[in-house]
Amino acid sequence: MPDLVGLQSALFFETPEEIYGRVFRELKPRTSAPDLRVEFCRFANADSFIRLENGRLDVRISDLLAGAPAPVMEALAHILLGKLYRKPVARRYAHRYRLYLNRRDVRRQAELVRQIRGRKFISGPRGEHYALDEIFEDLNQRFFEGLMGRPQLGWSRQRSRSMLGHLDPSDNAIIISRILDQSHVPRLALDYVMFHEMLHIRSPVVLHGSRRRVHTKGFRDAVQQFT
Repeated sequence: MPDLVGLQSALFFETPEEIYGRVFRELKPRTSAPDLRVEFCRFANADSFIRLENGRLDVRISDLLAGAPAPVMEALAHILLGKLYRKPVARRYAHRYRLYLNRRDVRRQAELVRQIRGRKFISGPRGEHYALDEIFEDLNQRFFEGLMGRPQLGWSRQRSRSMLGHLDPSDNAIIISRILDQSHVPRLALDYVMFHEMLHIRSPVVLHGSRRRVHTKGFRDAVQQFT
């Protein structure tokens, strides 16, 4: 029977390269492990990347994770290598990684880093056909008794069809897709997207362990107010 205590203890003394090498051998036991380089980078968020180029695996990890416990680094290795080689990732690794990112201290640090390092483009509220500040204030009076503080408002760089709007808490900004800033788009459609994002300000994300609940029951009930 394997010495599980010994294996778990060894994990805490592995370098990041050793962790990735071990996970690689677990996923591809019949393939010789390539050269590995793990680098912690000053990203504006907790993103991590992996690529295989010229026979070498390059792993770039946000320095937000530089102090993460070894089991979290192991979980990320399974996630990145599994994605690269199209291998299924055990649920325990995804759960472990999400649980760490959802820790209050980690989320606070991530938001602080995004504010310091992020260079988010915010165009301002005035578009070619619609003014987001006017729409916000109209909805504020109709649905929020005029009590909601106005965040930064802007149009996206691209005319995205997949993301019509989003709230960025780090920059306190609502960004609306520029595809809605067209004369043939009815004002009602833009009102609804803005109202949806305003609700996200009033109803923040709820955390349950490793899961993030963005659209809670209270949020869904509030959406029904829109007419």
